[in-house]
Amino acid sequence: MKINNQNLSVLQEADLKGKIVLVRVDHNVVKKGKINDPYRIEATFGTLFYISSRGGKIILMTHVGRPKDKKAGKITQDPDSSVQPIVDYLENKLHLTYKIPACPDPGECGFTTFGDSLKPLIQELKEDKIDGIYLPNTRWFAGEEAKGEEADRFARELAAHADIYVNDAFGSWQAHASTVLVPQYLPAYAGFLMQKELENLERIYHPTSPLVAVVAGAKFDTKVDSLFALLKKADYLVLGGVIYNAYLCAKYGISIKGIEPEDLASAKEFVAFSAQYPDKLIELPYIVESDTLEGKLANQHRFHYLHDLKPGTRLNYVLDAAEQSFKEKNVCDVFLNARTIFVNAVMGLTPHFTEGTIALNRLIAQNKSALKLFGGGDTLQEFKQLLPGLYVTSVDDPSYYLFTGGGAVLKAIETGTTLGLEPVKALIKPA
Repeated sequence: MKINNQNLSVLQEADLKGKIVLVRVDHNVVKKGKINDPYRIEATFGTLFYISSRGGKIILMTHVGRPKDKKAGKITQDPDSSVQPIVDYLENKLHLTYKIPACPDPGECGFTTFGDSLKPLIQELKEDKIDGIYLPNTRWFAGEEAKGEEADRFARELAAHADIYVNDAFGSWQAHASTVLVPQYLPAYAGFLMQKELENLERIYHPTSPLVAVVAGAKFDTKVDSLFALLKKADYLVLGGVIYNAYLCAKYGISIKGIEPEDLASAKEFVAFSAQYPDKLIELPYIVESDTLEGKLANQHRFHYLHDLKPGTRLNYVLDAAEQSFKEKNVCDVFLNARTIFVNAVMGLTPHFTEGTIALNRLIAQNKSALKLFGGGDTLQEFKQLLPGLYVTSVDDPSYYLFTGGGAVLKAIETGTTLGLEPVKALIKPA
């Protein structure tokens, strides 16, 4: 399936020979200084190889984590949010040399400029003394998440060091300086990964029915607009995590520890809206309650059958959907008869409550004919950790597609169009 818009500027159209190419990637895979899953790095290799083969010289940039304390306005530069592990991985995996420029000392609000650190590295890049430059974490810079002149100044400085801009960071959907402003100053193109993600996003917008969507998360109020859109689009919708807990509280009048008032308010709005689609929401009837968040401790967790709970029932933390939920006939029928399945969900609180996620992914795998579209981030990380054999086979299985950004998929669905994300709009050819 092709992207449903011929106005997207794509990498194949660019003249790359001898050009400095600034590539925004989503290599946000570093946690506590380590890479747990390099999938998002390796997914960009096609774009990087193509640029090099056409004579382009590469400058890479990505964000890592959330180094900014938004309440205090401070940005912390530390090894936990450094791109160094990514550079080390590229060197070990591909035997390529990438250098990171040393920026001037930052203030509390982060780096404001590259200073003179980039100029000598760009000269080395042009002379083939190094294979590429990898900029420091974009979120270490004050301008990345800023607005107005501060953001524009950072974008102009980025653009000043390159001839061409390529966005291959589908998962980085936020409208930040490195994703939406740099294209104002350079010829801008979608990389091969970006194109592939958008093509598969079309398969959600124009699915082979029945489409089953599974969404979980820690906050209902941040996903409610996406859930409205999915309830309209999908044939069936399954919820998990805190989202499901808030839904249960709103619908059945029970109380679950940890549900915030704003989540409950959003869930009540969603329950009222979902009454228009009475057969679409598939409830998981067996849930796991725990007295503690510290682990799956003996005598401190128990199963409940949803329909045995009376209004006014007060539960401690509900931390998973029980395996039995995925053996219920109506749940099995929905998944086994689906033609398209979209999953952006970890069903339980990891690392101890994993029964629901394992059962969900095993049930989906039984459907050999369905197209199975998995969101990125935690969804893929837990898929790989909990079912490594199935994960490895899914990477090369044409019935699976693993997005690099699950949140980006939900945001795109919310916009109502494949090309609705702000960084993607920035790649549309001018009229």
